[in-house]
Formats: sequence, structure tokens, C-alpha cells
Amino acid sequence: MDLFEPDGNGANGVNGVNGANGVNGADGVNGAEHALPPPPPVIPPDVVPLRPEADNIPEPVKKKNVRVPIARRGLGTKGTKIPLVTNHFKVNVTNIDGYFFHYSVSVSYEDGRPLDGKGAGRRIIDRVHETYHSELGGKDFAYDGEKSLFTVGSLPRNKLEFAVVLEDMPSNRNNGNTSPDGHGSPNESDRKRLRRPNRSKTFNVEISYAAKIPMKAIGDALRGQESENSQEALRVLDIILRQHASKQGCLLVRQSFFHNDPKNFADVGGGVLGCRGFHSSFRTTQGGLSLNIDVSTTMIIQPGPVVDFLIANQNVRDPFSLDWMKAKRTLKNLRVKTSPSNLEYKITGLSEKPCREQTFTLRNKHAKDGEDGEIEVTVYDYFANHRNIQLRYSADLPCINVGKPKRPTYIPLELCSLVSLQRYTKALSTLQRASLVEKSRQKPQERMSVLSNALKINNYDAEPMLRSCGVSISSGFTQVEGRVLPAPRLKVGNGDDFFPRNGRWNFNNKKLVKPTKIEKWAVVNFSARCDLKGLVRDLIKCGEMKGISIEPPFDVFEENPQSRRAPPMVRVERMFEDIQSKLPGQPQFLLCLLPERKNSALYGPWKRKNLAEYGIVTQCIAPTRVNDQYLTNVLLKINAKLGGLNSLLAVEYSPSIPVVSKAPTIILGMDVSHGSPGQSDVPSIAAVVSSRQWPLISRYRASVRTQSPKVEMIDSLYKRLSESEDDGIMRELLLDFYTSSGKQKPDQIIIFRDGVSESQFNQVLNIELDQIIEACKFLDENWNPKFVVIIAQKNHHTKFFQPPSPDNVPPGTIIDNKVCHPRNNDFYLCAQAGMIGTTRPTHYHVLLDEVGFSADDLQELVHSLSYVYQRSTTAISVVAPVCYAHLAATQMGQFMKFEDASETSSSHGGVTSAGAVPVPQLPRLKENVSSSMFFC
Repeated sequence: MDLFEPDGNGANGVNGVNGANGVNGADGVNGAEHALPPPPPVIPPDVVPLRPEADNIPEPVKKKNVRVPIARRGLGTKGTKIPLVTNHFKVNVTNIDGYFFHYSVSVSYEDGRPLDGKGAGRRIIDRVHETYHSELGGKDFAYDGEKSLFTVGSLPRNKLEFAVVLEDMPSNRNNGNTSPDGHGSPNESDRKRLRRPNRSKTFNVEISYAAKIPMKAIGDALRGQESENSQEALRVLDIILRQHASKQGCLLVRQSFFHNDPKNFADVGGGVLGCRGFHSSFRTTQGGLSLNIDVSTTMIIQPGPVVDFLIANQNVRDPFSLDWMKAKRTLKNLRVKTSPSNLEYKITGLSEKPCREQTFTLRNKHAKDGEDGEIEVTVYDYFANHRNIQLRYSADLPCINVGKPKRPTYIPLELCSLVSLQRYTKALSTLQRASLVEKSRQKPQERMSVLSNALKINNYDAEPMLRSCGVSISSGFTQVEGRVLPAPRLKVGNGDDFFPRNGRWNFNNKKLVKPTKIEKWAVVNFSARCDLKGLVRDLIKCGEMKGISIEPPFDVFEENPQSRRAPPMVRVERMFEDIQSKLPGQPQFLLCLLPERKNSALYGPWKRKNLAEYGIVTQCIAPTRVNDQYLTNVLLKINAKLGGLNSLLAVEYSPSIPVVSKAPTIILGMDVSHGSPGQSDVPSIAAVVSSRQWPLISRYRASVRTQSPKVEMIDSLYKRLSESEDDGIMRELLLDFYTSSGKQKPDQIIIFRDGVSESQFNQVLNIELDQIIEACKFLDENWNPKFVVIIAQKNHHTKFFQPPSPDNVPPGTIIDNKVCHPRNNDFYLCAQAGMIGTTRPTHYHVLLDEVGFSADDLQELVHSLSYVYQRSTTAISVVAPVCYAHLAATQMGQFMKFEDASETSSSHGGVTSAGAVPVPQLPRLKENVSSSMFFC
């Protein structure tokens, strides 16, 4: 037949997938009962990235059909109804016959150079608005801060040119308290080369007509007819909100804004503060246009004296213990205010020498004839003697440089204070992240009251641009009807049934459904302090109670104390030499004790050695408090890694899952994880996990690859090397499904994709799905499986509440009406029990359903997949395959970490003047562990 017979070299690279949960309700293709009449048939000629050639015109044979997300086919009906409210506020638009006019803006200096940097744009456009109000026909603007400006109705002419003058040019968020006179900093009139009577600059501004956008496009979108116009019209409304916040001196981060109010700051350590603000965006929903407002948090640099920030950032006792090379990197491009002049500057670097030794040339005003008109003075001497400013501690510390590379301007450290609301974009440490989560979580009722207040504080009714569009925003939360789906019944050991309660269950007095045997194993201890004998004894005893038969370990390998200070890779090498010299053969399993609980430098090298070089299953632990619960959780992970199963869905056991049990079905979870925002040359990691041993949907394996930094679309699903070779992810997973499912090819492929935004849906449907189809065709030309494509989104701002109850919505709550998309097939699911903070629902978008699920069957499948996560005894917030993809990507990402642990990464995004830099490849896992749940 085809290439489905395994070809000897097996599928041997396993890579992890990123787990998202919760599925969005799609309804039956073949006419399931409709709870609502279907929306008017829409053949959207312009669902967004769709190009005109994709319209239904007779096409030449080669033309590719562009897929667009499917329309909703009906609503779900199962479950107990529950009244809820959501943080969407109804918006009315009365001026639907009007037009937004879009103008492009270009700002340049007097000499024609374009304006560099973003900060000054808004100030310049504000000045144009004040100065030339009548020439602009008295119109208000919505300006995006960059190159676009919008008005309601047109300006008097299609092209307008203005010149405006701005005094001194600090950055935008100064809240009006800079002093334009600038007396008294070392680069004022004291220095010949910088003598300027004042610091005003002239700018030329050109405003030219670009397009007009009918407001009725918003109404079209609400009827399900999205177009480029409707997206643009909503973008204008969002820009009006951003501008409104900007005028109040807020920091803007995409659609979120942050006020300069210390009440909103929470110290998370390391000189970093969490700053609480608000997200707000207009959304089209089945219930009409709504404004979605939510609490949002961003990270900012601790404002105030630079020295205090550096001491906190480096966690040292005093400024004399600071690492100045590190300080220079941290401070570069941050903005400071200097005292006593109160002027604002951007830091360009630090002085080479300390303040009392660093010299510069000062013009000598009192020089007599024949004397030199310039004298060399130290920065310290200048401030102490010429300016009478006593410096307490700066003499032996470097100065802050705020000048140009060839014309430095030095200011003593203690005279510089960091300006508020400067974003911190590096990755947070584990401790900072934990502190942030703890300080920013809010109970549902608290969040509701904060959001109600936000609407009052923002006073959108007073915004002139919104008034001229006829936009009014209701002050009440939108009411919606949810349904609570019953938890699926589970099977545990001895064929026993178990009914989860409140999204949780446990294995007290119960055995695992498929326990493994652990015979050849050993313990490895990397200098962790622990009662090893007691730990092993308790682990064996706990295993016995769960049905896992564990023989005594062959040996306990303690690290030689002299190795402790060696680099992580050397420590791992030495440990393996010890293991090999003493064990009679390769162990089935190694239990590894690490000294640090989080981010141990040994973790990556240890995992890589075991999985990629030897093919040994390993479990790392860093035991602090060892009790029965802890040991049970560890055993759940070990059992899954060694091929066992902890619990199964009863419908999987029987097997009687609607649609999925009737024909061979593979379930995929796909995710891409990227480096933190500050790291632009760290490769992104794409992970895909796939179900195996159909009709099971609880067993998965993973395949993981690297790709170019910050690229979201997976590019290695199909990788044709020659006529007969495909080295892509999908081939590996499809062959594994075939061999593990009784030599059956999947007729149905259900894909859960995590981490993509709405603007990328069409790429998933066309770029990624095409690769998957090509991989299938490469295996067998005549094979045409049916596809279901579902996006799982956690990164959104819709929340649900059940007032007057102080609790979160119950686990299993599903919403597919009122705040969902007017046309597309989406739903929100809260599968998990929200214990702390406010539950974040997962937003599932069903982009394609060729199988023909009814709304209820698909929603139930998604709900059930939140109960098959082998690592815990709780329902998780997103379907297990998405979580597994995330785990696999994260674990294999650690393989690379220790090779490239550069703290400062360059910002060229993997591209140099010589072209694209090849992305380093991950090692492939050994065949005997590649199909295991090593990521569990």
C-alpha cells in the first residue's frame, strides 16, 4: 500500500506540545437540532486576510481555495442553566451613517530628517491641534501615536502641512512637571560646545488623506459580515480609548493603560514593580457591540533614586558592591530626572572613571587675557565647587552619562531619579513571578467592584471623539446564560468508577487504572539534603497502595562533594560515569534529587543525557516536605512516564465517546513557546503531541523542534527532504498512531492549537493545516482524513461572575451565547475549579469541522479532555493535549538553555547582515523513550 509500514528507523524525535484547555463549541455539520435559528447565510467576501481572488469566481484548476473559519451551526443545550454576568459593557452607536476619515501623518525635523523615537509624536500632534484648530475645521483627532490619524467627517483639505515649535523635548509621560528653562545641569551654558539659549525645536507635520471608513461597517460586523472596513472602524474606536488614556498621562501597552499612581504598584523584588491598570477593547458579539474591560498588569522599573533601583536589582547591601558592567546594561535607555534642574534625559551609559576622577572641559568665564579660556575639571569638583551641590556618596561611583557617544554629559549618580512608568521587559525570576501572582490576584467580587470603578473613573462619556461618533457605553455588566456540564465519570483500578466532585478527585484507598512495575532502578542525589532511606521506603510503600510494584533500588548514587562547584554538565557527566561503573546494565528508571526547587541548572543537562543519549526514563524531585500527597503526585508522574495510566474516562474504557470512538481518531495538541520579550535571538520551540493507542484519548506522545525566534506558525509539520523522505513532525506522529492503534490510519484528525490570536486564525487554517494534509498525502496519496481545527485561547480578557455569590463559576461552566462571536463558532469553558483569584475561562474557536460534530458532542469532548491530564487529580483549565505540548516544549527548551545561557541577548531577531542565522536543532530522543510521556 503506502508508507505506513514502519521503516525501521521508527519515529524517534520526541518533542513537546503546549497545552491549552477547553474547547469551543462547534455544532453538527449534518443538521443537528438548532437551539436557535441559524444566522443569515453569509458568504463573507472579506473575512479578513481573504484576498479578492478567493471569491467564488470560476477558477483555473491550480487556484488554491482559501479556508475561512466556519459559521456557528447551533448552540449547545446540555447541562444545568446558570445566570451569570460578564465584564462586557453594552455599547450603542447612533451615528451609523457617518464616516471615519483616515489620514497618514509624517513628522520631520526642520532639516527634513524624519522624527526618530515614538515619545514626541503625541505632543507634536497635540500642538498642531491647539495651534491650527481653525485650519483643521475645528475637528477632534484620534491619533495612534505613530503614522495614522482619524477624524469623524473630513478635514477641510486632503493634504495639510504645518510647522510647530516645541520647547525642550523630554519624553511623553512627564505629567507636565518638567521645567522648560533647564537651568543648572552640567551641560547648560557652562560648556562651550552645548551653549543654546533655549531647547526649542521646530517640526514639520504633513497630514494627507488615506481612506474613508463607513461607520455602518460596525453594524455589518454585528450581523456576521466582517470586513476590512469593520475591523478598521473598531480599531478607530480602540485608538480613541488609547488616546483618552494617554491624555491622562498613562503608560500604554497595546490595549491596556496604566495610571501613574503608587496605589497600583506592587513590589515583586529585584527593583521591579507590578503595575495594575486596565485593558479595554471593543468587541462585536451576538448581543451587539460591547466594551470589554478587565484588570491588567504590566511590569515597570522601580521609580526613584537610580542607586536604590540598582541595589534592589542586584540584591546587594550598598552601592559599593554593585557590578557596574551589569548596571550599565540594565540602565541603558532608561529615562531619569536630574535634580535640581528637574530635566529629563535618556541614559546612554556610565562614565569610565568614578565621579572624583572623571574630567571634562569647562569654559572659564573669568579667564583674563592670556589665560586659557577652558579648564579641565572633575565632575565631582564641578558640582561641589562650581554649583555648590554637596555630594554624599557619589564621589567613588561612576557617573550617569546622558550625552551622545562622542559628546558625553555626566551627572553624579545621586542626582538622578528614574522616571515612573518605564516598562521592564526581561523575563521574571521564579520568585518574582510567584510574588506577582500572589499580589495581583483578586477574588471575583473584588474584581467586579474594581471594574465598575474603572468605568466611572475613565469617564468615557466626556470623550469628544466618542460623542461625535454617537457612542454611549452602558455602566452595567452584561447578563449571560451559562450551562454547567456534569463531570465525566472516571475509571480507576479494579474497574472501579469514580465521580469527580467540584472538578477534583483523589486516589485515597484506590489503585491506579494501569499501574506499572518498577524493577531495575536507582536513586541519584545531587547534594540535596534529605533522608534518602526514609524517602525510598515511603515511596515503595505508597506505590504498593496505588498498585505500583516497586523493587528496592539497585543503588543510591551520592554526588562527590568535590563536584558541587563544577559546571552543571561536568556534574552530570561525572554522575553518569559513576552509574555506568556500578550498574550491571541500563536501568529502567532513575529518580534524581536536585538541590534547588526551581530552575536548577542541572535539570536541562540531566534530562538531555537521560532522554537523548541513553533513553532512560527519569523523574527529578527537590523534596522539601515529603508526605503521602507529595509521594502520590510523584508516583502519578512516574507511572505515566513508564507507560502506565492513572485514570481513564469511563467512555474511553467502554469505548463510547460520541464520534471519536466510532472511527480511528487522532487528537493533536500544538503550541509554540518563545523566549521572553527581552531575548530576541532565542529560538522558538514548536511542540506537537498526539494521542496513541486509539480508542484511548488519555495516552500521548510528543515531537518537538526549534524554529526561528518569535515565529508563531509551525514550519516543520511537513519537511520533504527527497522523493521518499519527509522529516516533519506529522509523519513521526502519524506512523506512531498507525503502529500503536492496530495498523489503522486515523479517519479523523482533531487539532487543538494554542497561543494564536484572531489575526492568525487564517494562517493556522491555510499554512499549518496545508502542511498536515501534505504529510498525510506523502504517506498515502489516496488517504483523505477529515479535520477538526480548534483554537484554545487563554490570553483574552473575558471573565464570568455569578453575583451575589462570592465564589467563582462552578467547574464545567460553558457559555456559547451573547458575548460570543456574531458569526463564528466559538465558546468559553471554565473546566477547572477556581480556587484562588478569578477563574480565567478558555476561549475555544472552532475554525473547521469536517467531521460534523453536534454542538453538544464537541463541547463535551473538550470538557472531557480537561479530565485526562495524568499529572494531577483535578480538571485543568485547558485540554490536556495542549498542556502536554506546553510541557514538552518547556522541557526540551531546557536542553538548549545550558548551551546558550547568555543573559544579554542581542536584539537582531536571529538575522544579521549576512542573512538568517541557522537555528540550532534539538537532539532527537532515543527510540525507547520517544513515544513515552516523558513530559509528564
